Amino acid sequence: MMGPSEAAEQDRSEAAPAFIELLGISKHFGGVRALTNVDFTIRSGEVHCLAGENGCGKSTLIKILAGVHAPDNGQIVIDGHAHTHLSPAASQRAGIQIIYQDLSLFPNLSVGENIMFRHHVEKSVRPVNERKMMIHARDVMSRLGIELPTAETVGRLPIADRQLVAICRALAAEARLVVMDEPTASLTHHEIDALLETVGVLKSHGIATVFVSHKLEEVMRIAERVTVLRDGQRVGTYPASEIDRHRLSELMTGHKYTAALKPAFAGDANPILEVHGLSRRGQYEGVDLVVRPGEILGITGRLGSGRTELALTLFGMNPPDAGEIRIRGKRVRLRTNREAVRAGIGYVSEDRLSLGLVMPQSIADNIVVSVLNKLTGVLGLIDGGRRSELVDRWIGELHVRTKSAERPVRELSGGNQQRVVLAKWLATAPAILILDSPTVGVDVGAKEGIYQIVDTLAARGIAIILISDEVEEVLHQSHRILVMLGGRITASFDPAKVSEKELREVISA
Repeated sequence: MMGPSEAAEQDRSEAAPAFIELLGISKHFGGVRALTNVDFTIRSGEVHCLAGENGCGKSTLIKILAGVHAPDNGQIVIDGHAHTHLSPAASQRAGIQIIYQDLSLFPNLSVGENIMFRHHVEKSVRPVNERKMMIHARDVMSRLGIELPTAETVGRLPIADRQLVAICRALAAEARLVVMDEPTASLTHHEIDALLETVGVLKSHGIATVFVSHKLEEVMRIAERVTVLRDGQRVGTYPASEIDRHRLSELMTGHKYTAALKPAFAGDANPILEVHGLSRRGQYEGVDLVVRPGEILGITGRLGSGRTELALTLFGMNPPDAGEIRIRGKRVRLRTNREAVRAGIGYVSEDRLSLGLVMPQSIADNIVVSVLNKLTGVLGLIDGGRRSELVDRWIGELHVRTKSAERPVRELSGGNQQRVVLAKWLATAPAILILDSPTVGVDVGAKEGIYQIVDTLAARGIAIILISDEVEEVLHQSHRILVMLGGRITASFDPAKVSEKELREVISA
């Protein structure tokens, strides 16, 4: 599996004792090989990243660790004691706590009740002393340097605070290992910094942390070691200090990716979209921007900077209080998303799961949902032939990986789901396409595929607005970059004349 250069990068610092060792782990589901002879070692108190593309086996390995799946063969060694498999209860008794993306909290219970829930469930049946429970919850939070209102209902908390509740719950359950699955996907930069500080506190208490993340920049900030999986096999384990994110991308995919900037935009056509003095109280103010056919305009800034609110205005879902929008030189009033679609605007939302797709429905139904009126015949019925032709065209053009267009879209990988969202809007033949965080939750290989699609669309003359908080993404995928801060556009950059470091400093100002 490993070439000579990869073997040379293998982790050479094996002095610290292992807390958990997964040795020769294999797992099949029917005829599908999920893991093959995988070794994975976790040391006490270390911060370890488990990296790999979607479908590489990360989730299966974590579920074996959690006792959800039993391996076909191999051993799980905890504190020197070997097991052929774990039950969920045995995993938790060993101090293994998994924090999944949905956090698995009780939204209708308080912070304190969520933190101490497992503690009380595992005790004999007796009345709960709420005062003592809140005291214990505050004690747990104080160990991590966290202050949250113990009586507040968890469902009312922002996502960053809910993650802290989940970490406190793990600590209350006497965790020795906390596994975090994509913990930073919905966090601002400030919240990510706070989360990473909390991981540092866990380490100081001797608690190990395993990160599963697509955001390689954050992984490299916090991890001490990185284990890479590819196609269900272990590529290797590496000291994080000895590899950068470009090398990590190569290890995950088996391909080298160049980080070249785009050529300067050479289009001289009249602007297709002009925005002048656009404002909406409490969200953004005095926004001016221009986009030409075939241009990719990057807009970046921290979460909360007003960038998504601006995008929703351009898509007719967030009417402005002042200013004007012009399309092809003509002033328009976009009061609904239907008016925006008729004006030639498509919008790929950051939240594809709830806003971009109807997850139980088929790939085909999701692609045609925005153009049903164009597929009806004289009797008002859907023309099956035209429907199939449209669906086949976009599945083919966007390389959606599926054996059937009637497959539920929820069964696709994140990258393929995003291609279906793009297909849905491209079916409307937009002149302007707004992409809000188009690669969030998508692995590095799928990101490159989406970037290639965006380049192809721009080459066809579609004006692209690319919104992202990933600095490297906007720097390398845009012809021009605008920075939003506090609801205002505060800077404009030519990617060829600004470094990644300088751009980060402006965003964080």
